[in-house]
Amino acid sequence: MLERTETTFGLKPNWLAGDTAYGIGRLLAWLWTKGITPHIPVWERYERTDGMFSRFDFTYDPERDVYVCPNHRLLRTTGTVHDGRVRNYLSQSSECRTCELKERCTRAPFRKIARDINEEARDHARALVGTPEFEKSRDDRKKVEIRFAHLKVHHHFERMRLRGLTGARDEFQLAATVQNLKTIASHLWRPPPNHSAHCPA
Repeated sequence: MLERTETTFGLKPNWLAGDTAYGIGRLLAWLWTKGITPHIPVWERYERTDGMFSRFDFTYDPERDVYVCPNHRLLRTTGTVHDGRVRNYLSQSSECRTCELKERCTRAPFRKIARDINEEARDHARALVGTPEFEKSRDDRKKVEIRFAHLKVHHHFERMRLRGLTGARDEFQLAATVQNLKTIASHLWRPPPNHSAHCPA
């Protein structure tokens, strides 16, 4: 859609806001190559909830292309890309067998860390979280998305019934008009504020 918009209308955004579903490495890397800053939370696949060491307890060393475990042992990779998206970094089972932290690390003979081939782009996106620009775009996105959610839940506007761009535009405009009229009505029919507390006795 971004490419079509740029080709057809000559419009290209400087940044793009989206929810976590769009925070995959491949899309984040594509946005960076296009010069578009992704204000998108990264989709983390590796979170642990069982009390064991998470992926983020391991430090990546880009110069040696290894992960360093909490006990300063190295996890190495063969460089093979699995499923077209990750490289696996493995520890040595002989080192894990005698490690005093093994019970907190893995129940398998060795520990495996999967690194997205676009992890650098994911790191850049993570660094944006909490910046004023990211927070503002997140708030603006929520204001828009809540209107769409209202249309779907309260007006059952889950799909277009008319075909073609003209039909879709007219149908959506009617739905948005109804939504705006309801919003205006809810403001107009509010009871007037009570000024008695501010009046002198």
